[in-house]
Amino acid sequence: MNPEVLLSVRDLHISVGAVEAVRGLSFDVRGGEVLAVVGESGAGKSLTACALLGMPPREATVTGSVRMGSYELVGAPRSVRAALRGRRLALVPQDALSALSPVHRVSDQLAAAVRSVDGVSRKEAQARAVAALEEVGIPADRTRAYPHEFSGGMRQRAVIAMALLHSPALVIADEPTTAQDPETRRQVLDLLTHRSEATGTTLVLITHDLPMVREHADRVLVMYAGRLVEEGPVEEVFTRPRAPYTAGLLASAPPEGRGAVPTCGSAAGRDQPQRARRRRLPSIPGTPPNPTALPPGCAFAPRCPLADATRCATAHPEPETLDNRTVACHHWRELPAHPAELFLEPV
Repeated sequence: MNPEVLLSVRDLHISVGAVEAVRGLSFDVRGGEVLAVVGESGAGKSLTACALLGMPPREATVTGSVRMGSYELVGAPRSVRAALRGRRLALVPQDALSALSPVHRVSDQLAAAVRSVDGVSRKEAQARAVAALEEVGIPADRTRAYPHEFSGGMRQRAVIAMALLHSPALVIADEPTTAQDPETRRQVLDLLTHRSEATGTTLVLITHDLPMVREHADRVLVMYAGRLVEEGPVEEVFTRPRAPYTAGLLASAPPEGRGAVPTCGSAAGRDQPQRARRRRLPSIPGTPPNPTALPPGCAFAPRCPLADATRCATAHPEPETLDNRTVACHHWRELPAHPAELFLEPV
């Protein structure tokens, strides 16, 4: 039995000036899951996160639907969005140092967040703030420090504590481990997913870190040039991608390290052809398209080894759903048994 849909996105379009950065995106977020949203820079991931929070940039135009229960966030009055934020929706930002006030102590900032929602006394709010920081591994005697006195990992722990203060139904984590070393990244994501599970919070994780997606997420949504390319359970998508772009993205991930992504097409990479393992790490040729000059058909066609001059060059592939997988590609039925081979180059 599938978990109940917590948030439903339908035909989402986001334009910034003349640039349509998100183009007809539709997906669901189910209660209690970790959904990872991945793709190259410029795919529209962070703008999508802003729309989910009801916080698009001022210059952006948003159409479509982002519905959470009975609340529609697209076009909702500020009062409705403010009532949901913190209580039902929360954000773990990309840059914790910018998110925290440099002139206020960390525990005071969390205490202010407590009082803004619950209206408790200053003393009780401070006690709850300290307890929340201790739960994410920050000792009580450090909670009165200023943000610049924390390490990057500690600041990220502080914003995680702030996001989870009121056990919101949904937390959006937008690249929460940017510019951190591998060990800190692992610690932050371990903490974020474990604390979300402990509080019953659903998590949408915007990230480039594919090994961490495999380790922490339940489902993955792959975006390219503002559109959905593929979506489904992480293990199924990583083991047997159906879209050439997904195959290239996975194949180009380094194989070493904890939570590493084996070459797509097998569960562990051991059944890959010997010739594939002797070649250099695959890569997707070319670069993502300029959003102001997208090709007329599939945006990935100029980089795709399976693209043709008829359908791919002239028509956007519409998402098709089969069982619990969704894919938008004209040629998804034609992928080889080992899709990574599409992107291999001779040594």
